[in-house]
Amino acid sequence: MRKTFQTYDGGPTQLGAGASSRSMTSEMPRKIAVTLLTGGGDRPYAFGLATELIARGISLDLIGSDDLDCPEFHKPGVNFLNLRGDQDPKVSFLQKMSRVLAYYAGLIRYSATAKPRVFHILWNNKFEIFDRTLLMLYYKALGKKIVLTLHNVNKGKRDSKDWFLNRLTLKTQYRLADHIFVHTEQMRSDVIGEFSVRPDRVGVIPFGINNAVPNTSLSQAEARRKLGIRDGEKTILFFGNIAPYKGLQYLTAAFDRFLSGRHDLRLIIAGWPKNCENYWRPIREAIQPYLRDGRIILKAEYVPDNETEIYFKAADVLALPYRYIYQSGVLFLGYSFGLPVLAADVGSLKQDIIEGETGFVFRPEDPSELAKCINCYFESDLYAGLSGRREKIKEFARQRHSWETAGDITMSTYARLLELPPHTELAKNSATTASVDMKASS
Repeated sequence: MRKTFQTYDGGPTQLGAGASSRSMTSEMPRKIAVTLLTGGGDRPYAFGLATELIARGISLDLIGSDDLDCPEFHKPGVNFLNLRGDQDPKVSFLQKMSRVLAYYAGLIRYSATAKPRVFHILWNNKFEIFDRTLLMLYYKALGKKIVLTLHNVNKGKRDSKDWFLNRLTLKTQYRLADHIFVHTEQMRSDVIGEFSVRPDRVGVIPFGINNAVPNTSLSQAEARRKLGIRDGEKTILFFGNIAPYKGLQYLTAAFDRFLSGRHDLRLIIAGWPKNCENYWRPIREAIQPYLRDGRIILKAEYVPDNETEIYFKAADVLALPYRYIYQSGVLFLGYSFGLPVLAADVGSLKQDIIEGETGFVFRPEDPSELAKCINCYFESDLYAGLSGRREKIKEFARQRHSWETAGDITMSTYARLLELPPHTELAKNSATTASVDMKASS
């Protein structure tokens, strides 16, 4: 069946049922040229979106860094510009400043002569106040159509660092953008309500599954042996950057106060405590006895992509004890490995979990409730039949959060901003998220 691209006034989009993939390539993409501004980081999201757009045949300028450079970005139709270069944090302050200023100079020079009319910003750069205001005005003065993807509506509010200038510059950037992508309906409501953005400029797009992380033939047994986990030990994983809003202290408190008598439990903490030493120090001190006896496995550093699968394959469940978040890429990374999730009921996490089928939800900031949830999971049919449930969890994630769906929405938005002749019938109905009836298929 021929692909149909449908939109309503630039808002969320919905594909017709049974639509085939990427047949738009022969109709529209060669007319679309886009600059993807990644900020030099967040490799999983940049990789997923960029490779999907490349597969559709658009002309892509990709502004990246050493961290983002890969063979997939050196193909015909792709112009990979490594303006950010090396981002190693273990250099002097002067070296950091020098390379950031060199990056901005290169970005400004590139923008002045860049051929793509669409600039799609995935992340701002180091000096966010400048990016939100003067850099946005510069792009607009050059006649660029600006698409902005928001992974957080207001990071300052999330981190308890919100203030007048933060809100003012966010409002400036949001109102200068020609279109804003967010990942949940709640985020869309917040952007419209808190920052007075026109509703037709804000659309919901799925948070695509992480496809930048290798998923090899490594088995769970092999992964567990690599980490020293014995057969029969029930293993919980906390993964990703460690920060106050992630709520790791509630997980370690649950482990210490309510689960210490369960000697069959292991906890893996794998992530980098990024710029939060005051937060991280007491947590590390509290878990020292468990580190010594091996019941907690700690890798307090950045986990490279080629090591990520070890942790997800060794674990029996992923824990997200967050205090504040809109959406979590770690959740979908877990699903991509068929791993169930135990998540605090914050943001939109609950909407992506089917209780008893893909995981469980618990009250946030409450170690006793988290401990009950952990016990409930390990006594559930989901855990007992996990080997047979993993593929269903993967399929659930693929249908709700595929890059193909994200690519459909993105391409439709680019075409509208560029005022290309319509190639398909337009629809006025709002988006609904694709879903899978897990119980019906079990």
